[in-house]
Parts: sequence; structure tokens; C-alpha cells
Amino acid sequence: MAALESLAGWPPAPIGTRRLVLREPEARDRSVMIELLSSAEVGQYVGGAQPRDELEKAMPREPRRRPGLFVVEQAGSMIGAVTLERRDPERLGHLYAEGGELELGYLFLPRSWGSGYATEACAAVLEWCAGAFPDQPVVLSTQTANAGSLRVAEKLGFTEVERFEDYGAEQWLGALRPVTRSRWMS
Repeated sequence: MAALESLAGWPPAPIGTRRLVLREPEARDRSVMIELLSSAEVGQYVGGAQPRDELEKAMPREPRRRPGLFVVEQAGSMIGAVTLERRDPERLGHLYAEGGELELGYLFLPRSWGSGYATEACAAVLEWCAGAFPDQPVVLSTQTANAGSLRVAEKLGFTEVERFEDYGAEQWLGALRPVTRSRWMS
């Protein structure tokens, strides 16, 4: 995925929800990020787990500024990450022929699954996005086999745009048009 073009005002102040804080990555998040990216359970629907030893070598000790990457923290500990990036025009699945739509993505540690954290965190990012990118649609893509992600997409208000084959599996592309202030942040 392509990074967001220069994002005025990045990073935003930490975003608080009822149970979570969304913030820019810090050095203390490195071990959890490695755990997240090397987890077979997390990687099941996103191309597989990455080798832990390769992540240990490649991931910098101090995080680089990456506009659109939000660490999700619960009770002072990182439990996942939410991204808002431009969808690569080379990938399948788009709203526009030229691609480049805003795309919402997320990964959470398995121990935090089933608690509504993904929905809560993604809703907070969409709320922020409504101010940073008014009137731009956001897409979300997931494998149709990933029932949990499909439920999150539905709860957030995404509607199906298309299905297509990619990465050896059927993919679902949904859109939220346009991004508006959320009912989640009241």
C-alpha cells in the first residue's frame, strides 16, 4: 500500500475512545509489532505470518514516522494497529479506474479478538478521516472467508462494491461513501 501524501498536521494528538487510545508508534511498541506480524493467526487472511527472525533484523529500534499508522493501545499496552493508506493502483479492486482510494486496514493480537476493539478503533480512525479528508470515500478489503472482518466492515457501515480473486482466495471490497462524522464517537 502506498503511504498517504504529506499529511498536514500529522501526527494527530492521541485519539481516545471509551476503551482505547490511538497514537503514533513508539519504540516500546517494537516487540508487540513483531509479535503481531509474525503471528500465524493474524497472518491467516493477509498473506501469512512473516518470519520472526527477519522482522527482528529489519524492524528499526526507533519507529519511523509513517503517516496513517495508528497504534491501538488498551490499558497502556499495544493490542493492534489501524492504517489509513492509499490503495495501490496495481492491486485489484477499486472504486476509480486510476485507483488510489483511501483504504482502511487493521491487525490485532488474537488475545484481543472478539471484544469489539477493531470496530471501536476503526470507527475512531474514520472519525479522524472525516476531518482530514472530507468527502473522500474509504475502502476496506478482506477475504470473504474472514467472517470477523466482514462483521467489522458491516458494523462500520461499509457496503459491498465487488468481489474478486486475489492471493488465491475470494476478496471482498467494501466502500464507505463519503466518510462522515461517526455515530461511534458520541
